[in-house]
Amino acid sequence: MKGMPVVISGGGPVGLVTALSLARQGLEVCVLEAEDHIPRDLRAGTFHPPTVEMLSALGLGDALLSQGIRVRQWQIRDRKAGVVAEFDLGLLADLTPYPFRLHCEQHKLSQLLYETLGALPNARILFSHRCTGYTEDAEGVTVGYSGPDGDGEMRASFIIGADGARSIVRKTMGVEFEGFTWPERFLVFATDYDLREQGFTGNAYIADPDEWCAIFIQPHEGPPGIWRVAFPIPPEVEDNDVLTDAFVQGKIQGFLSPDREYPILYRSVYRVHQRVAKQFRIGRALLAGDAAHINNPLGGMGLNSGIHDAVNLTEKLSRVILEDASFDLLDLYDRQRRMTNVEYVQAITIRNKRLLEEKDPVIRTERLDELRGTAADPVAARTYLINSSMIASVRRAAEIV
Repeated sequence: MKGMPVVISGGGPVGLVTALSLARQGLEVCVLEAEDHIPRDLRAGTFHPPTVEMLSALGLGDALLSQGIRVRQWQIRDRKAGVVAEFDLGLLADLTPYPFRLHCEQHKLSQLLYETLGALPNARILFSHRCTGYTEDAEGVTVGYSGPDGDGEMRASFIIGADGARSIVRKTMGVEFEGFTWPERFLVFATDYDLREQGFTGNAYIADPDEWCAIFIQPHEGPPGIWRVAFPIPPEVEDNDVLTDAFVQGKIQGFLSPDREYPILYRSVYRVHQRVAKQFRIGRALLAGDAAHINNPLGGMGLNSGIHDAVNLTEKLSRVILEDASFDLLDLYDRQRRMTNVEYVQAITIRNKRLLEEKDPVIRTERLDELRGTAADPVAARTYLINSSMIASVRRAAEIV
Protein backbone atom coordinates (compact mmCIF):
# COMPACT_ATOMS: atom_id res chain seq x y z
CA MET A 1 0.00 0.00 0.00
CA LYS A 2 2.86 2.40 0.79
CA GLY A 3 4.20 1.98 -2.72
CA MET A 4 1.02 3.03 -4.50
CA PRO A 5 -0.23 6.60 -4.84
CA VAL A 6 -3.43 8.00 -3.46
CA VAL A 7 -5.49 9.03 -6.46
CA ILE A 8 -7.71 12.10 -6.13
CA SER A 9 -10.49 12.61 -8.65
CA GLY A 10 -10.98 16.36 -9.06
CA GLY A 11 -8.46 19.20 -9.17
CA GLY A 12 -10.54 21.92 -7.57
CA PRO A 13 -9.46 23.56 -4.30
CA VAL A 14 -10.63 20.66 -2.12
CA GLY A 15 -8.88 18.04 -4.26
CA LEU A 16 -5.69 20.11 -4.35
CA VAL A 17 -5.72 20.76 -0.58
CA THR A 18 -6.14 17.00 -0.12
CA ALA A 19 -3.21 16.34 -2.43
CA LEU A 20 -0.95 18.91 -0.78
CA SER A 21 -1.72 17.71 2.74
CA LEU A 22 -0.91 14.09 1.82
CA ALA A 23 2.18 15.05 -0.17
CA ARG A 24 3.51 17.15 2.71
CA GLN A 25 3.42 13.96 4.78
CA GLY A 26 5.51 12.09 2.23
CA LEU A 27 2.78 10.20 0.39
CA GLU A 28 2.61 9.79 -3.37
CA VAL A 29 -0.44 11.52 -4.81
CA CYS A 30 -1.94 11.78 -8.28
CA VAL A 31 -4.75 14.21 -9.13
CA LEU A 32 -7.00 13.54 -12.12
CA GLU A 33 -8.57 16.77 -13.42
CA ALA A 34 -10.94 16.72 -16.37
CA GLU A 35 -10.20 20.33 -17.38
CA ASP A 36 -6.99 21.22 -19.20
CA HIS A 37 -6.09 23.97 -16.73
CA ILE A 38 -6.98 25.36 -13.30
CA PRO A 39 -10.59 26.54 -13.79
CA ARG A 40 -11.02 30.29 -13.34
CA ASP A 41 -14.51 29.90 -11.94
CA LEU A 42 -16.44 32.51 -10.02
CA ARG A 43 -17.92 30.40 -7.29
CA ALA A 44 -16.84 30.45 -3.64
CA GLY A 45 -14.90 33.43 -2.35
CA THR A 46 -15.11 33.45 1.47
CA PHE A 47 -12.66 31.80 3.87
CA HIS A 48 -13.63 31.56 7.55
CA PRO A 49 -11.06 31.79 10.37
CA PRO A 50 -10.54 28.02 10.93
CA THR A 51 -10.01 27.54 7.20
CA VAL A 52 -7.34 30.25 7.06
CA GLU A 53 -5.67 28.51 10.02
CA MET A 54 -5.65 25.19 8.14
CA LEU A 55 -4.30 26.74 4.96
CA SER A 56 -1.63 28.56 6.96
CA ALA A 57 -0.54 25.23 8.45
CA LEU A 58 -0.01 24.03 4.86
CA GLY A 59 2.22 27.03 4.14
CA LEU A 60 -0.31 28.98 2.08
CA GLY A 61 -1.53 31.52 4.61
CA ASP A 62 0.67 34.51 3.82
CA ALA A 63 0.22 34.19 0.06
CA LEU A 64 -3.55 33.91 0.35
CA LEU A 65 -3.78 36.76 2.84
CA SER A 66 -1.78 38.99 0.49
CA GLN A 67 -4.33 38.42 -2.29
CA GLY A 68 -7.53 38.63 -0.23
CA ILE A 69 -9.62 41.27 1.48
CA ARG A 70 -10.10 41.00 5.25
CA VAL A 71 -13.75 41.53 6.15
CA ARG A 72 -14.10 41.98 9.90
CA GLN A 73 -17.63 43.40 10.03
CA TRP A 74 -20.66 42.01 8.23
CA GLN A 75 -24.30 43.04 8.18
CA ILE A 76 -27.82 41.74 8.04
CA ARG A 77 -30.14 44.33 6.54
CA ASP A 78 -33.82 44.77 5.77
CA ARG A 79 -34.50 46.13 2.30
CA LYS A 80 -36.73 48.90 3.66
CA ALA A 81 -35.43 49.47 7.20
CA GLY A 82 -31.68 49.28 6.49
CA VAL A 83 -29.16 47.76 8.87
CA VAL A 84 -30.70 45.29 11.32
CA ALA A 85 -27.52 43.88 12.84
CA GLU A 86 -23.80 44.31 12.34
CA PHE A 87 -21.38 41.70 13.66
CA ASP A 88 -17.69 42.22 14.41
CA LEU A 89 -15.43 39.18 14.18
CA GLY A 90 -12.95 41.05 16.33
CA LEU A 91 -14.90 39.57 19.25
CA LEU A 92 -13.12 36.28 18.43
CA ALA A 93 -9.56 37.66 18.50
CA ASP A 94 -8.71 35.50 21.52
CA LEU A 95 -9.83 32.33 19.69
CA THR A 96 -8.13 32.71 16.33
CA PRO A 97 -5.23 34.63 14.81
CA TYR A 98 -7.56 35.45 11.90
CA PRO A 99 -10.64 37.20 13.37
CA PHE A 100 -12.16 38.09 10.01
CA ARG A 101 -13.61 36.60 6.86
CA LEU A 102 -11.00 36.49 4.15
CA HIS A 103 -12.60 37.22 0.79
CA CYS A 104 -10.67 35.82 -2.16
CA GLU A 105 -11.79 34.00 -5.31
CA GLN A 106 -11.33 30.24 -4.99
CA HIS A 107 -9.39 29.97 -8.25
CA LYS A 108 -6.61 32.03 -6.65
CA LEU A 109 -6.29 29.41 -3.91
CA SER A 110 -6.29 26.70 -6.57
CA GLN A 111 -3.45 28.46 -8.40
CA LEU A 112 -1.41 28.68 -5.20
CA LEU A 113 -2.00 25.00 -4.54
CA TYR A 114 -1.05 24.06 -8.10
CA GLU A 115 2.22 26.00 -7.91
CA THR A 116 3.08 24.51 -4.51
CA LEU A 117 2.32 20.96 -5.63
CA GLY A 118 4.39 21.48 -8.77
CA ALA A 119 7.52 21.82 -6.63
CA LEU A 120 6.97 18.46 -4.89
CA PRO A 121 8.44 15.33 -6.49
CA ASN A 122 5.77 13.05 -4.99
CA ALA A 123 2.77 14.91 -6.46
CA ARG A 124 1.35 14.73 -9.99
CA ILE A 125 -1.57 16.62 -11.51
CA LEU A 126 -2.87 15.14 -14.76
CA PHE A 127 -4.98 17.69 -16.60
CA SER A 128 -7.44 16.56 -19.28
CA HIS A 129 -7.77 13.28 -17.39
CA ARG A 130 -11.26 12.34 -16.18
CA CYS A 131 -11.82 9.57 -13.68
CA THR A 132 -14.26 7.03 -15.14
CA GLY A 133 -14.66 4.83 -12.07
CA TYR A 134 -12.72 2.29 -10.05
CA THR A 135 -12.69 -1.29 -8.83
CA GLU A 136 -11.40 -2.45 -5.48
CA ASP A 137 -9.56 -5.56 -4.33
CA ALA A 138 -7.79 -6.65 -1.17
CA GLU A 139 -4.57 -4.79 -2.05
CA GLY A 140 -5.87 -1.50 -3.40
CA VAL A 141 -7.97 0.06 -6.15
CA THR A 142 -7.71 0.17 -9.92
CA VAL A 143 -8.74 3.59 -11.15
CA GLY A 144 -10.06 4.06 -14.68
CA TYR A 145 -9.49 7.30 -16.54
CA SER A 146 -10.02 8.90 -19.91
CA GLY A 147 -7.26 11.18 -21.20
CA PRO A 148 -5.88 12.76 -24.38
CA ASP A 149 -4.29 9.44 -25.37
CA GLY A 150 -7.42 7.39 -24.71
CA ASP A 151 -8.59 5.30 -21.79
CA GLY A 152 -6.30 3.81 -19.18
CA GLU A 153 -5.98 2.48 -15.65
CA MET A 154 -3.71 3.08 -12.70
CA ARG A 155 -3.24 1.35 -9.38
CA ALA A 156 -3.76 3.24 -6.13
CA SER A 157 -3.90 2.57 -2.42
CA PHE A 158 -7.06 4.69 -2.06
CA ILE A 159 -9.24 6.88 -4.24
CA ILE A 160 -10.69 10.15 -3.00
CA GLY A 161 -13.65 11.71 -4.78
CA ALA A 162 -13.31 15.48 -4.75
CA ASP A 163 -15.01 15.65 -8.12
CA GLY A 164 -18.03 17.78 -7.39
CA ALA A 165 -21.77 17.32 -7.15
CA ARG A 166 -21.84 14.89 -10.10
CA SER A 167 -18.99 12.85 -8.60
CA ILE A 168 -18.17 9.71 -10.57
CA VAL A 169 -16.48 8.32 -7.46
CA ARG A 170 -19.67 8.69 -5.43
CA LYS A 171 -21.70 7.14 -8.22
CA THR A 172 -19.27 4.22 -8.48
CA MET A 173 -19.55 3.76 -4.72
CA GLY A 174 -23.33 3.54 -5.16
CA VAL A 175 -23.90 6.14 -2.44
CA GLU A 176 -27.16 8.10 -2.36
CA PHE A 177 -26.92 11.90 -2.43
CA GLU A 178 -29.68 12.70 0.03
CA GLY A 179 -31.46 16.04 0.15
CA PHE A 180 -33.28 18.41 -2.18
CA THR A 181 -32.97 21.12 -4.82
CA TRP A 182 -34.39 24.58 -4.18
CA PRO A 183 -37.07 25.51 -6.73
CA GLU A 184 -35.57 28.92 -7.45
CA ARG A 185 -32.20 29.50 -9.10
CA PHE A 186 -29.60 32.07 -8.12
CA LEU A 187 -28.57 34.99 -10.32
CA VAL A 188 -25.00 36.08 -9.49
CA PHE A 189 -23.42 39.17 -11.00
CA ALA A 190 -20.58 41.54 -10.18
CA THR A 191 -20.19 45.30 -10.29
CA ASP A 192 -17.22 47.55 -9.61
CA TYR A 193 -19.47 50.20 -8.10
CA ASP A 194 -18.20 50.55 -4.51
CA LEU A 195 -21.10 49.66 -2.20
CA ARG A 196 -19.18 51.06 0.77
CA GLU A 197 -20.37 54.45 -0.46
CA GLN A 198 -23.86 53.35 0.61
CA GLY A 199 -22.74 52.08 4.04
CA PHE A 200 -22.37 48.40 3.17
CA THR A 201 -19.74 46.27 4.86
CA GLY A 202 -17.74 43.84 2.73
CA ASN A 203 -20.36 41.17 3.33
CA ALA A 204 -24.06 41.90 3.75
CA TYR A 205 -27.35 40.02 3.54
CA ILE A 206 -30.55 41.91 2.68
CA ALA A 207 -33.77 40.36 3.94
CA ASP A 208 -36.95 40.90 1.95
CA PRO A 209 -40.09 38.77 1.63
CA ASP A 210 -40.19 39.29 -2.12
CA GLU A 211 -36.55 39.58 -3.18
CA TRP A 212 -33.67 39.09 -0.73
CA CYS A 213 -30.04 39.35 -1.85
CA ALA A 214 -26.50 38.65 -0.63
CA ILE A 215 -23.45 40.84 -1.22
CA PHE A 216 -19.73 39.98 -1.04
CA ILE A 217 -16.70 42.06 -1.92
CA GLN A 218 -14.03 40.22 -3.93
CA PRO A 219 -10.45 41.36 -4.69
CA HIS A 220 -10.67 40.67 -8.45
CA GLU A 221 -7.60 42.23 -10.11
CA GLY A 222 -6.71 44.36 -7.10
CA PRO A 223 -7.94 47.30 -4.98
CA PRO A 224 -10.62 48.46 -4.57
CA GLY A 225 -12.13 45.11 -5.65
CA ILE A 226 -15.55 44.27 -7.05
CA TRP A 227 -18.89 43.37 -5.50
CA ARG A 228 -20.59 40.03 -6.13
CA VAL A 229 -24.38 40.07 -5.67
CA ALA A 230 -26.73 37.07 -5.55
CA PHE A 231 -30.51 37.14 -6.06
CA PRO A 232 -33.16 34.39 -6.14
CA ILE A 233 -34.84 33.86 -9.51
CA PRO A 234 -38.34 32.34 -9.78
CA PRO A 235 -38.49 28.97 -11.58
CA GLU A 236 -40.75 30.29 -14.34
CA VAL A 237 -38.27 32.96 -15.56
CA GLU A 238 -36.05 31.80 -18.43
CA ASP A 239 -32.26 32.03 -18.13
CA ASN A 240 -32.00 34.13 -21.30
CA ASP A 241 -34.31 36.74 -19.77
CA VAL A 242 -32.46 36.71 -16.44
CA LEU A 243 -29.11 37.46 -18.08
CA THR A 244 -30.22 40.53 -20.04
CA ASP A 245 -28.81 43.95 -19.16
CA ALA A 246 -32.27 45.27 -18.31
CA PHE A 247 -33.03 42.43 -15.90
CA VAL A 248 -29.71 42.66 -14.07
CA GLN A 249 -29.89 46.46 -13.86
CA GLY A 250 -33.37 46.17 -12.41
CA LYS A 251 -32.06 43.95 -9.63
CA ILE A 252 -29.23 46.22 -8.55
CA GLN A 253 -31.35 49.36 -8.91
CA GLY A 254 -33.89 47.75 -6.62
CA PHE A 255 -31.66 48.11 -3.57
CA LEU A 256 -29.46 51.02 -4.67
CA SER A 257 -30.51 54.07 -6.67
CA PRO A 258 -32.91 53.50 -9.58
CA ASP A 259 -31.68 56.74 -11.16
CA ARG A 260 -28.40 55.43 -12.57
CA GLU A 261 -26.94 52.40 -14.29
CA TYR A 262 -24.22 50.29 -12.72
CA PRO A 263 -21.35 48.56 -14.54
CA ILE A 264 -21.88 44.79 -14.68
CA LEU A 265 -18.66 42.79 -15.09
CA TYR A 266 -20.13 39.29 -15.32
CA ARG A 267 -23.34 37.42 -14.66
CA SER A 268 -24.47 33.80 -14.37
CA VAL A 269 -27.40 31.66 -13.23
CA TYR A 270 -27.16 28.39 -11.34
CA ARG A 271 -29.27 25.92 -9.40
CA VAL A 272 -28.86 25.50 -5.66
CA HIS A 273 -29.04 22.25 -3.72
CA GLN A 274 -28.93 20.97 -0.13
CA ARG A 275 -27.57 17.43 -0.26
CA VAL A 276 -25.33 15.16 1.80
CA ALA A 277 -23.95 11.78 0.74
CA LYS A 278 -25.34 8.95 2.83
CA GLN A 279 -21.79 7.71 3.40
CA PHE A 280 -18.42 9.44 3.01
CA ARG A 281 -16.46 6.17 2.93
CA ILE A 282 -16.88 2.69 1.47
CA GLY A 283 -13.77 0.53 1.57
CA ARG A 284 -10.86 2.35 -0.04
CA ALA A 285 -13.04 5.06 -1.58
CA LEU A 286 -13.71 8.33 0.26
CA LEU A 287 -15.57 11.54 -0.51
CA ALA A 288 -14.74 15.17 0.28
CA GLY A 289 -16.08 18.59 -0.64
CA ASP A 290 -18.96 18.93 -3.10
CA ALA A 291 -18.80 15.22 -3.88
CA ALA A 292 -19.87 14.64 -0.27
CA HIS A 293 -22.15 17.62 0.39
CA ILE A 294 -23.53 20.73 -1.28
CA ASN A 295 -25.49 23.66 0.13
CA ASN A 296 -26.69 27.15 -0.69
CA PRO A 297 -24.00 29.87 -0.46
CA LEU A 298 -25.66 31.99 2.27
CA GLY A 299 -23.01 31.94 4.98
CA GLY A 300 -20.08 31.00 2.76
CA MET A 301 -19.75 27.48 4.16
CA GLY A 302 -19.50 25.15 1.17
CA LEU A 303 -15.84 25.48 0.18
CA ASN A 304 -14.82 25.93 3.81
CA SER A 305 -16.44 22.69 4.91
CA GLY A 306 -14.80 20.93 1.95
CA ILE A 307 -11.37 22.11 3.08
CA HIS A 308 -12.22 20.97 6.62
CA ASP A 309 -13.03 17.56 5.11
CA ALA A 310 -9.67 17.45 3.37
CA VAL A 311 -7.65 18.28 6.47
CA ASN A 312 -9.59 15.86 8.67
CA LEU A 313 -9.36 13.05 6.10
CA THR A 314 -5.68 13.40 5.26
CA GLU A 315 -4.61 13.33 8.91
CA LYS A 316 -6.36 9.98 9.32
CA LEU A 317 -5.49 8.51 5.93
CA SER A 318 -1.78 9.23 6.38
CA ARG A 319 -1.83 7.32 9.66
CA VAL A 320 -3.54 4.37 8.00
CA ILE A 321 -0.95 4.25 5.20
CA LEU A 322 2.23 5.25 7.02
CA GLU A 323 1.60 3.85 10.50
CA ASP A 324 -0.63 0.88 9.68
CA ALA A 325 -3.38 2.41 11.80
CA SER A 326 -6.78 0.75 11.71
CA PHE A 327 -9.13 1.43 8.82
CA ASP A 328 -11.60 2.33 11.58
CA LEU A 329 -10.01 5.79 11.50
CA LEU A 330 -11.61 6.31 8.11
CA ASP A 331 -15.01 5.46 9.55
CA LEU A 332 -14.32 8.13 12.16
CA TYR A 333 -13.73 10.60 9.32
CA ASP A 334 -17.11 9.60 7.93
CA ARG A 335 -18.85 10.13 11.27
CA GLN A 336 -17.13 13.40 12.12
CA ARG A 337 -17.50 15.17 8.83
CA ARG A 338 -20.92 13.87 7.81
CA MET A 339 -22.53 14.62 11.15
CA THR A 340 -20.91 18.06 11.32
CA ASN A 341 -22.14 18.90 7.85
CA VAL A 342 -25.71 17.90 8.70
CA GLU A 343 -25.73 19.61 12.11
CA TYR A 344 -24.00 22.84 11.13
CA VAL A 345 -23.49 23.51 7.41
CA GLN A 346 -26.87 22.26 6.19
CA ALA A 347 -28.80 23.58 9.18
CA ILE A 348 -27.19 27.04 9.21
CA THR A 349 -27.36 27.67 5.45
CA ILE A 350 -31.00 26.58 5.29
CA ARG A 351 -31.81 28.79 8.28
CA ASN A 352 -29.98 31.74 6.68
CA LYS A 353 -32.01 31.43 3.50
CA ARG A 354 -35.31 31.14 5.36
CA LEU A 355 -34.46 34.18 7.47
CA LEU A 356 -33.87 36.32 4.38
CA GLU A 357 -36.99 35.19 2.53
CA GLU A 358 -39.49 34.93 5.41
CA LYS A 359 -42.91 36.20 4.27
CA ASP A 360 -44.96 35.96 7.46
CA PRO A 361 -44.68 39.51 8.91
CA VAL A 362 -44.95 38.34 12.53
CA ILE A 363 -42.26 35.66 12.21
CA ARG A 364 -40.12 38.00 10.15
CA THR A 365 -40.27 40.74 12.80
CA GLU A 366 -39.51 38.28 15.59
CA ARG A 367 -36.43 36.90 13.83
CA LEU A 368 -35.02 40.29 12.89
CA ASP A 369 -35.63 41.62 16.42
CA GLU A 370 -33.82 38.58 17.80
CA LEU A 371 -30.84 39.37 15.57
CA ARG A 372 -30.84 43.00 16.74
CA GLY A 373 -30.71 41.80 20.33
CA THR A 374 -27.95 39.29 19.58
CA ALA A 375 -25.75 41.86 17.87
CA ALA A 376 -26.25 44.34 20.71
CA ASP A 377 -25.16 41.83 23.39
CA PRO A 378 -21.39 41.08 23.23
CA VAL A 379 -21.80 37.68 24.90
CA ALA A 380 -24.64 36.60 22.61
CA ALA A 381 -22.85 38.05 19.57
CA ARG A 382 -19.71 36.10 20.42
CA THR A 383 -21.66 32.83 20.62
CA TYR A 384 -23.38 33.63 17.32
CA LEU A 385 -20.05 34.36 15.63
CA ILE A 386 -18.44 31.16 16.93
CA ASN A 387 -21.18 29.30 15.05
CA SER A 388 -21.29 31.41 11.89
CA SER A 389 -17.48 31.45 11.57
CA MET A 390 -17.41 27.63 11.67
CA ILE A 391 -15.26 27.48 14.80
CA ALA A 392 -18.08 25.57 16.49
CA SER A 393 -18.36 23.04 13.66
CA VAL A 394 -14.63 22.24 13.79
CA ARG A 395 -14.85 21.80 17.55
CA ARG A 396 -17.91 19.60 17.19
CA ALA A 397 -16.19 17.33 14.68
CA ALA A 398 -13.31 16.80 17.09
CA GLU A 399 -15.75 15.71 19.81
CA ILE A 400 -17.31 12.91 17.73
CA VAL A 401 -15.80 9.49 18.40
